Amino acid sequence: LQAQAALAAQYFGLPGKDWRAALRTKNKAELRRALAAAGPDVADPVWSAELATGQDPATLAGFDAAPYPCVLKPREGVASEDVVLVADADELLRRCAEIRERRPGAALVVEEFLDGELRTLETLGDGRTLHVLGAFRTELSPPPHFIEERLHLLPAPPPQPHTDQVLAQLRALGVGFGVCHTEYVVQGDRARLVEVNYRAIGDQCDLVLAELLGIPLFEYILRTHMGEPLPDDLGARTDGRVRMEYVLADRAGRLAAAPPAGVTEHDGVRLDYRPLRGIGEEHPLHRTNRDFLGVLRATGTDQGLIDAAVARFLAAHRWEIV
Repeated sequence: LQAQAALAAQYFGLPGKDWRAALRTKNKAELRRALAAAGPDVADPVWSAELATGQDPATLAGFDAAPYPCVLKPREGVASEDVVLVADADELLRRCAEIRERRPGAALVVEEFLDGELRTLETLGDGRTLHVLGAFRTELSPPPHFIEERLHLLPAPPPQPHTDQVLAQLRALGVGFGVCHTEYVVQGDRARLVEVNYRAIGDQCDLVLAELLGIPLFEYILRTHMGEPLPDDLGARTDGRVRMEYVLADRAGRLAAAPPAGVTEHDGVRLDYRPLRGIGEEHPLHRTNRDFLGVLRATGTDQGLIDAAVARFLAAHRWEIV
């Protein structure tokens, strides 16, 4: 509801996002058009085609020339739902039919598959100053689906030249007010945008980021929307490291066994485990973030100690689906 909220703020004369920027980031076809219009000096062109509501995929312009494998996704989807890698034209037609059976009339986007390391950039702005909060490296499940399995916070400051390139693309989109979560792929010295989520990063990464940076992150976000300027220096810590580990269901069924919530600290590493599915709950296999059984937040200042602590936790517990 980013665009709707921005329109309401504009109507009532309140601080808020530019509704056009909110629309460009939510609508993945608009995102590609806006970045293409910004020119190659700002963003590398990404092949993309929009499949309008009710349009036969076989009539898609450039259907035969699509750079297979490519990615099929809902134009305004969330949480990687119905995002899938397709190998050829036959699979594209089949996957379109499957998605539209679940989402009647959905508009879809077909995009070039951006192969490379997936990263995020987390920003907070007040329309005047745009702060970089941090950056994560994301590990995904094997294709054809794109499920986040773990994230590692990259050392501060975020790596160049990719950070400046992402910021330039955000400015071209009109993004700069409030918090934003941007995903991009590293290809050599170029940062190629996957998507822009004009909101905070989710799946508890926002919580751990606020904790690790040692700043009142959510207060800053709220105060920005009250019209207060951000400080020139947020005073964030730069020595912290994070690993977010998501325990995924590998089949449909009932969760019969899983560890309870708990927090432990050892060797400077804090482990905070939170169940996301209760014992006895039965679910289908979604092949999205809805398959998360629990999330482990591991924080500290030494990545090696963090990784070892996560490995011990996973080895010591079991999640059983029957």
